[in-house]
Amino acid sequence: MSKIKIGWAEEIFEFNKPVSLVGQFAERISEYQEKPLTATALAVASDTEQMVLCSVDLGGVSVVLADEVRAKLYDNGLGLDPEKVVISATHTHTGPGYTGRVANRVNRRDSSGGFRGLIESELPPGKKYVESVDISNNDTIENEDDLLEELANKIAKVVLGAWKNLDQGSYTNAFGRAAVGMCRRVSYSDGSAQMWGDTNRAVFTELEGGNDSGIELLYVFDGNQKLTGVVANLACPAQCVQHRLFISPDFWGETKMLLRKHFGEDLFLLPLCSAAGDQCPVDLVRWVEPYTDVNDPNLKRNNPPKRKADPSMFDLDGMRKAGKRIANEIIEVYNEGLDEPQSDVVFEHQVHMMQLPLRRATLAEEQLARREIRNYLQNKEGDVDFNDAANLQIHLGILRRMEQQEKFDVFDAEVHIMRLGNIAIATNPFELFLDYGNQIKARSLAEQTFLIQLANGSEGYLPTEKAEKGGHYSAFISSGLTGHVGGEQLVRETVQNINNMFTE
Repeated sequence: MSKIKIGWAEEIFEFNKPVSLVGQFAERISEYQEKPLTATALAVASDTEQMVLCSVDLGGVSVVLADEVRAKLYDNGLGLDPEKVVISATHTHTGPGYTGRVANRVNRRDSSGGFRGLIESELPPGKKYVESVDISNNDTIENEDDLLEELANKIAKVVLGAWKNLDQGSYTNAFGRAAVGMCRRVSYSDGSAQMWGDTNRAVFTELEGGNDSGIELLYVFDGNQKLTGVVANLACPAQCVQHRLFISPDFWGETKMLLRKHFGEDLFLLPLCSAAGDQCPVDLVRWVEPYTDVNDPNLKRNNPPKRKADPSMFDLDGMRKAGKRIANEIIEVYNEGLDEPQSDVVFEHQVHMMQLPLRRATLAEEQLARREIRNYLQNKEGDVDFNDAANLQIHLGILRRMEQQEKFDVFDAEVHIMRLGNIAIATNPFELFLDYGNQIKARSLAEQTFLIQLANGSEGYLPTEKAEKGGHYSAFISSGLTGHVGGEQLVRETVQNINNMFTE
């Protein structure tokens, strides 16, 4: 048992110019800021152990960005161990791209993107790639090299700020429910599946996976028992307004605003995305057509019937509804009464480098991919754009994987396992499918298990075997470094490491 100290900090990301927005095939440039993007850090320390959980409003936290942050934290002179810092993304699609998220990822570092570069390398003479908006040679938008440095500086600052603010504190864990995350993969009678698939078809059979409406919660207090912040762990990425042309933290920004209206403007919110690689805020059964153009080849519907349901979760109305649901539940759980806050608890933090297998492509798949790419480009009239990159991603990704598997067959995945009293916290660097998260939570010996995906790395989707058989993006070979064999290994080792902490 150890007496803990707790510290909070928040930093706002500020941009002097518009930014290139990431998360979609179509190139986008921000036109304005809906709400500011932030980085929030919670530091916890005892005499013998420490952790800092930092959540950032970005699409992902690449290994490159995490390494840049840690480099700035070394020799801090404050006793903070940079290896005990967890930096995770809320997975907003209305945040900036930066060098290192896709660009400059060599060997295994290019698992989750680079389709434009691949399609350009395969173009026949006379064809070129045409951007939907100019992001490559545009001095009026933020430079991605500069953004990497600016983001790293700000994240390092917030981590050190939380560490410097360590003081007497306590917490209590609690549980709530809010219907936000739903499965976004649709299964059909022929065994195939599609991300964002159309359910208004006679061949629609089911949503491929389930959903988890639970919210794992921590309410954090200072030495005077005043509420200072809330940790909310939800199985849904922050991607309601994911196609829009503005900067936004998505529904977490709305949640924070409403919580501060209720509890006070000095309240901190640490949003953590649980296993949610196949989840989204959109109800694909009760499809409500967006009232603004999403410009996404995977979301086209032909004359969909009008539904009485939630507002479109691709628009601001839906985003506000999702944020309100989360905030209302956090407030309600607090008002119903919490357990006595704890400050003297078992506290342990382990860092593991799990060696997971690379998901491999075959020579037959490579030959088919080259043939399909060649035929597509020869028959395509005119130049190519993001729609062609989307159409060819499965084949382009196989070519990339063939290059990778010549160089390595396993890779290190950084995983943090923490015990704080009766709760466990486990991280992974993937967009981890929900089934894996459910397996970990069900088999964990902890009273509550907090899962944090896209932490200290953005290594792509990690689909289930069922999803791999169904196909489509998020389950293609190109979608992530490892497949279901690696996912099952991740579950086994995570459960074992958690339970070892609770049986010693």
